[in-house]
Amino acid sequence: METVYTNARLILDDEVIDGTLTVRDGVIVAVDAGRAHAPSAMDCAGDFIAPGIVDLHTDALEGHFVPRPKVFWPDARAAALAHDGQTVASGITTVFDAICAGGFDQAKVERRDLFELMLDAVEDGAGLFRAHHLVHLRCEMTDPDLLALVEPALARSTLAFASLMDHTPGARQWRNVDVLRGFLLGIGKDAGEAEREIAERTARGRSNVERNFAPLVEMLAATNLVRASHDDTTDDHVRLAQEAGCTVSEFPTTRAAAVAARASGLATIGGAPNVVRGGSHSGGVAMGALAGEGLVDALASDYVPASLLQAAVRLHLADGLTLPRAMTLVTGNPAQMAGLADRGRLAEGLRADLLRFRIVDTTPVVRQVMVDGERVF
Repeated sequence: METVYTNARLILDDEVIDGTLTVRDGVIVAVDAGRAHAPSAMDCAGDFIAPGIVDLHTDALEGHFVPRPKVFWPDARAAALAHDGQTVASGITTVFDAICAGGFDQAKVERRDLFELMLDAVEDGAGLFRAHHLVHLRCEMTDPDLLALVEPALARSTLAFASLMDHTPGARQWRNVDVLRGFLLGIGKDAGEAEREIAERTARGRSNVERNFAPLVEMLAATNLVRASHDDTTDDHVRLAQEAGCTVSEFPTTRAAAVAARASGLATIGGAPNVVRGGSHSGGVAMGALAGEGLVDALASDYVPASLLQAAVRLHLADGLTLPRAMTLVTGNPAQMAGLADRGRLAEGLRADLLRFRIVDTTPVVRQVMVDGERVF
């Protein structure tokens, strides 16, 4: 089957051209400048066509399993399919669903109950999902049961990415305990509860991270998973990431960590919500500023799937990045970081995972999404 998209602005590696894209049997077969005049060609009315977005880290799946605190959705398949619908509506065609092995506080203990359910749901969704789903295993090193959770999960066929996380108060994301204290008060805890939780999490976290780090690294080294550090803050964190075999520094919280990661050959992932909001919700460095310096290699949606396209457009319109450079942060670069050489660019021979959108004022509006050449949105 052949489909021709014409009168489109095609976002290529280094330029945007007015052109025509031809897809045959799920593969891009031609990228041409100019307009096709065949009656069967689809007139895109000047909309942009980009590669489908590749999201290396989204926590959105869990929100469909637990839409409110203590509310567990009874149909795991339905929850996963709702997440898939949100994914493709955001222009994402390949998504790494971040699933937590363990939790960093008592409120997150529920994640142990969800762990197998969510892993099963991603596996069982093959053939039902519209996007291509893989698993990003979030290894929470502050959890005493981490290793027992991770070991059997490594046999999962959908597993492709793993990150090493440490949410101990006073470290990394929560290096500024005052920010964590304000966060806890903001979610309804009183001052005494906040102080007790900080003290408990600090003691528990330090002990468990020290116990879990080396065996976890050894366990992951025996796999082909892409490995990432998480919330690097200092040069020492980047050094530890290298020693652990990581090739990615995910969500560096300081400019110094991003610079160290770049100097060490680690690719960096920033949070797209951070770009859209103009800064971090937990006191970290602004990713828009790092992107402007060339210190961010890719963006991930983290907790808002729609943020990826919005962030790319903001970086282009507000921060001066060219549109191809901004879009490659959510398409070609993350695909390359994940070892997915068959997608992420508009080029002959690659998968026809495509995103058609337009910009209204400063807001990107998704018009169509194609996966393997078939329209899914």
